[in-house]
Amino acid sequence: MPLTRTFTQLYHELCRSQPLFTVSPRDVKILKRPDEFYSQLLTMIRGAERRIFLSSLYIGSSESELIDVLTDSLRKRHVLNLYLQLDLNRSTRPGASSTAKILLPLLEEFPNRVHASFFRSPNLRGIMAKLVPPRFNEGWGTWHAKIYGADDGVMISGANLNKSYFTDRQDRYLHFSNQPTLSQYCFDFMKTVSGFSYQLCPTDVKNSKSELDLGPYSFTHKDGYTMFWPDFRTHPHKIHRKAEEALSAFQRTYCESTQDVTKSRQEDPEKMASELIEAESSVALVPIIQAGQFNIKEEEKTFECLFRHVNAYGMQPDTREDDNNLQNRPLIDLTSGYFGLYERYQRLILGSTNVDVRVIAASPKANGFYGSKGISGRIPDGYTLFEQRFMAAVKRAGRLWTTTTRKGVQLQEWWKDGCTYHGKGLWLYPTRNSAPVLTLFGSTNLNSRSAHIDTELSFLMILPSDTQLSERSTATSNSNSISRLSTDLAAEAANIRQDAGEWKGGERRIPLLTKLIVALVGGML
Repeated sequence: MPLTRTFTQLYHELCRSQPLFTVSPRDVKILKRPDEFYSQLLTMIRGAERRIFLSSLYIGSSESELIDVLTDSLRKRHVLNLYLQLDLNRSTRPGASSTAKILLPLLEEFPNRVHASFFRSPNLRGIMAKLVPPRFNEGWGTWHAKIYGADDGVMISGANLNKSYFTDRQDRYLHFSNQPTLSQYCFDFMKTVSGFSYQLCPTDVKNSKSELDLGPYSFTHKDGYTMFWPDFRTHPHKIHRKAEEALSAFQRTYCESTQDVTKSRQEDPEKMASELIEAESSVALVPIIQAGQFNIKEEEKTFECLFRHVNAYGMQPDTREDDNNLQNRPLIDLTSGYFGLYERYQRLILGSTNVDVRVIAASPKANGFYGSKGISGRIPDGYTLFEQRFMAAVKRAGRLWTTTTRKGVQLQEWWKDGCTYHGKGLWLYPTRNSAPVLTLFGSTNLNSRSAHIDTELSFLMILPSDTQLSERSTATSNSNSISRLSTDLAAEAANIRQDAGEWKGGERRIPLLTKLIVALVGGML
């Protein structure tokens, strides 16, 4: 099966259910280092004219420079608005400076231009909400999407807004410039979620929000802020149906409007998909929402669709068992800083015998919880236990990568002195000697927690293959840009792989108490 046909069929299936954007490759920039991410973020904020929209788990308590840059931009441009979508539990942890507290000066100075929304998972409720300590309440679900936008540009990442993510915590970062439709999608996604989120207001400042009736579900905090719940008819613990309907309607609206292809989808979706993938002027972006607690499972459907089509492509005669053709087998690089691969994804990987998969996980010392006090300090060992179970399943399936077979499933661990690892996603290579033609990136860790508990936003980016580019009659600046982007994707993956080495988890002894904790709360890791 030719690669072009494989991706045409993949497009055909995705276009029936997902929004789809086309983007000029010249407007895509892949960043490799945490300091590049931070520099790009500050540049976007300083240059914003109309809007800044930031979505993250939280903002670190020491990020005075980030707050200062936001303040300065708002002072300079009187029409500029700032929109924030954050996680309530993570952003209101007790301490000297919670995220909510450090945002108060912004709301006090710009009460009508700063809009801060805080999502709280409805899964933690009743007596458990009172008993679970603040440090552990994230285990019941978080707002996890990472979107950093200004005007018509947006950067998608897995990184949070905290010093370590700007200095020594490795993640992935893709910046898209001059993309009004894509940026509006990300902005509208945040606005949709704000409809079932708390709104931050200063308690002692008179403004349009604080003068409203707070209703039965808002609450005030001793640090001087109020969390206003705008929907008096819906209890914050009972938003499941509202959230599912809102997110489903949001995706449906963009499915019908993106690229103005509604009629094409209905009349001839396969022709439309073929035209999109053949278009030399663009690459394709497919946004994927995963919110298992609200019955939104787009990531699972996309993952299944991807592996089914790539495995079928791998069945063509010159990619099978002949060692001379080993280099022609499709290859996937997959990574997660918190590697506890969701069981459904594990089955897909092990069952896709025509696709080779190289996995990179964080070594225990590169895990962000390494050295933490109390139960949190056992989390790295918990992930090692997940890795041991995964490799046992690989071995049982007869898919173990060895120096002899040079195919199957390989696991390596990432470690770099003085750094931690937070990267996630995958890269697809049609053959081992080709550059990637597809990547998955965003907030998902591809584990059970991402599938069932957290609310995630990720993207699938699909590029024409080298073969498709070479078949075109004349080279264009955009086709050259696609080649450059594909090369950059390969370099991004190689940059991560250069710090990956032999997996040593099989030699590590897991304490009995850690095994017990994983048995009790493994789905929350």
